[in-house]
Amino acid sequence: MAKRDYYEVLGVERGAGDSEIKSAYRKLALKHHPDRNQGDAAAEELFKEASEAYEILSDTDKRAQYDRHGHAGVEGNFGGGGFQWSDFSHASDFQDVFGDIFDSFFGGGGRRRGPSGPPRGRDLKLKVSLTLEEIMTGVEKQINLTRLEGCGTCNASGAAPGAQKESCSTCGGVGQVQQVARTLFGQSMTVTACPTCGGEGSTVSARCSDCDGEGRVRGQTRLTVRIPAGVQEGNYIPLRGQGEAGPRGGPSGDCLVFIEEKEHAQFTRDGDDVILQLPVSFSQAALGSEIEVPTLQGQAVLKVPAGTQAGRVFRMARKGIPDVNGRGVGDQLVQVLLWTPQELSREEREVFEALSKLEEERVRSEGDSFFDRIRKAFS
Repeated sequence: MAKRDYYEVLGVERGAGDSEIKSAYRKLALKHHPDRNQGDAAAEELFKEASEAYEILSDTDKRAQYDRHGHAGVEGNFGGGGFQWSDFSHASDFQDVFGDIFDSFFGGGGRRRGPSGPPRGRDLKLKVSLTLEEIMTGVEKQINLTRLEGCGTCNASGAAPGAQKESCSTCGGVGQVQQVARTLFGQSMTVTACPTCGGEGSTVSARCSDCDGEGRVRGQTRLTVRIPAGVQEGNYIPLRGQGEAGPRGGPSGDCLVFIEEKEHAQFTRDGDDVILQLPVSFSQAALGSEIEVPTLQGQAVLKVPAGTQAGRVFRMARKGIPDVNGRGVGDQLVQVLLWTPQELSREEREVFEALSKLEEERVRSEGDSFFDRIRKAFS
């Protein structure tokens, strides 16, 4: 069955603000959470559907991708099986309301789970500027990246050579501590990562001197990113696992490569179409001509018929930019601009003066009908 629109799922308009989206999700999660719907599989699915919608719409970058490309634009944020509870990154925002409901669903277990392990590293964001020619064909770019990487001295563990790992004295090796809070629905028990060991369940007797126990040091690397044809300003390419390393052997974050479009000297982009303004002389427009024009694919010939008016737009099929999802190729739109010389040679002036006399004779002979045709042409 086709997925529902995320805005429809949360019951908000497309222009809804962050607080409105958060409030809508809170209401739906309260309505469908398992404590109120024991054994109701449909309610659990609605809870999961709302959580997936909130995960995308509460994130500025993910929401922008979704607004541009729909569900296809955000599929890369989830695994091959689609949205899973582990993909939800906002459970802590609602612990004051939902207590350990999120702890069991989004954490994958009961209140006494094992150590959660070292935290994930930070995502990195960078920009790559592309010309329209590069966007049309797709391109590979080399990027230099400064990031935190696993420490080679301690093998990212944070422990000095020979140091022993010990069970955390605060949480007893569980990696979590429990807290009881009073909420709108009564008492609620929440489980959070242990502040002493950071959720790992263990500490070390001596820290690595090179990384001061962090398990990571700053380094530089060079990455290759393949950018498909048809991307637009604001699109991004996720490089999974290429962000900063997590502390003490934690998983690495992602590197998000955002697209910037360089301004083009001749073309303006409109979706998958490109627009070219083409100056033509009065004689070319009046008599008709074949004009060689630039395209993103090289030079091409445009036939301008006799009597072409200033402002007319010609469409050159499939001379634009490919759709990023492979759904065809845009066109090139050529708008005719009438070019008027600022300086005339003696011969040109004689020709234009003769033409002016012919026009005056035509006005005298045709009267209002001549001006009617001019008015229709410009309207």
